[in-house]
Amino acid sequence: MLPIGDHFTMSPREAAYAVQLLRPRAVIPMHFGTFPVLTGMPGEFRRMVDALGGVEVLEMSPGQTIGADRALASRRAG
Repeated sequence: MLPIGDHFTMSPREAAYAVQLLRPRAVIPMHFGTFPVLTGMPGEFRRMVDALGGVEVLEMSPGQTIGADRALASRRAG
């Protein structure tokens, strides 16, 4: 999970760079869009991460969960 909001946290660009350094199999963007000053958005982050290749961006909605089977499938893919 990486913050992408930009004002108090990393921007989508900075978070994409962190993905490049960390090389995870999957990443979940967080801490964005809860109030106007947090301008970083998942679509922008996804485009940058997709350009790196090989990393799945799991964009979640409030209250959504990802089960253990989903997490394990992501681990096995890499």
